[in-house]
Amino acid sequence: MDHLWSPWRLQYVTGGTAPPGCVFCTADTGTDAGQASLVVHRGPTCFVILNLFPYNNGHLMVVPGRHIATLGEATPDELQELMLLTQRSEGVLRAAYQPHGINVGINIGRAAGAGVADHLHIHLVPRWNGDTNFMTTVGESRVLPEGLDATAARLRPLFADAP
Repeated sequence: MDHLWSPWRLQYVTGGTAPPGCVFCTADTGTDAGQASLVVHRGPTCFVILNLFPYNNGHLMVVPGRHIATLGEATPDELQELMLLTQRSEGVLRAAYQPHGINVGINIGRAAGAGVADHLHIHLVPRWNGDTNFMTTVGESRVLPEGLDATAARLRPLFADAP
C-alpha cells in the first residue's frame, strides 16, 4: 500500500484557526517565519509566494506588498509589477514543471471566491492534461508529489535567473 503524506494541509482540512493578521503582510514583513519561507521572489512593490494550500505543485500567487483589496486601489507602478511578475512567474513555471497549461486568475471579494479577501493576489496554477483523477473527483483530495520546501528550492533560482 502506498501512503500519501501532505502534513502542510492538516490545518486546512481540519479547519484550524488562521494566524492573526494578514498572511500576505506577515509573509512580506517576515514577522511569520513560516509564511516568509514561502516567498520565492521579491520585487520593488510586489512579491511572489507559494500557496500554502496548493491546488497543484507550483501553485504561486503574485501579491502587492501594500495591503490593498482591489485593482482599483493599486498604483500604476503596482499594476505594472503585478502583471510583469505574473508574466515572469509563467516563464518560471514553464521552465520548472513543463505544464500543458497554466490557470491565471484573480478573485476580488469573498463572493468571488477569494480565500484572503482583503489583500489582492493573482493565482498561477500549473495544469497538465489528465491532472484531475479519481482522487480529485471521488475523494475530493489532491495528491501533490512535491513538498512546499522542495518547490521553493526549485523555483527561487529560476526567478533569480529569469529576465
